Amino acid sequence: NQDTANTTDPFKILSKRELEILPLIAKGYGNKEIAEKLFVSVKTVEAHKTHIMTKLGLKSKPELVEYALKKKLLEF
Repeated sequence: NQDTANTTDPFKILSKRELEILPLIAKGYGNKEIAEKLFVSVKTVEAHKTHIMTKLGLKSKPELVEYALKKKLLEF
């Protein structure tokens, strides 16, 4: 749920790869773009995205973007 996401330290709960993928998703990159950028398959990106959402208790992409902004995981 949203309360869990607000109090969760992403660096303790997410893997290194998930921490790479989360900001890319939040910036609007598609699964294929992320896969090409990180040299992994689209299925791998989809799996990581699912794990991120589950671990953080997020239900939508807007929640993921909000989380990334609050936790200062986005660099422009």
